[in-house]
Amino acid sequence: MEAESIVYGCIKDSIIGPGQSERIQINRDAMLTLPRAEEWPFLCQEMFAIPDPTRISGSYQTDVMHFGASYKAVEYEWNQWIEQFENLLSKMYWVSATVHLETELCGTHTFTWECNRNFHVPGSGDMYVQCQWSHEDYLRA
Repeated sequence: MEAESIVYGCIKDSIIGPGQSERIQINRDAMLTLPRAEEWPFLCQEMFAIPDPTRISGSYQTDVMHFGASYKAVEYEWNQWIEQFENLLSKMYWVSATVHLETELCGTHTFTWECNRNFHVPGSGDMYVQCQWSHEDYLRA
């Protein structure tokens, strides 16, 4: 059996101020452009908690769109996963995004996306990513 990888995280967007319903709808539409799970893509609609534009009152100041999935050794195709995730982010409004990659062989990696402004505007390309890596040595006594 091949190693399992777990990927999970969240995309955060502010819901304060004018245009919040439009921002939620645009983010929802971006997630709904993802393929369905039966097509077996790296990212699919079913792995996301897709926001409901009629439910703004469930969040305080931040709309948290969480996601997660289990893969068979996705770290070997991680560049493709990241490319698809950044393609999704490019279509959305967001303040920050975090992805955790837990692997049996390569440890845990945390990727954080931020933008140079207060929030990312769809199509702006204004984003950068940071990565932190941690690995526990289970062979030590």
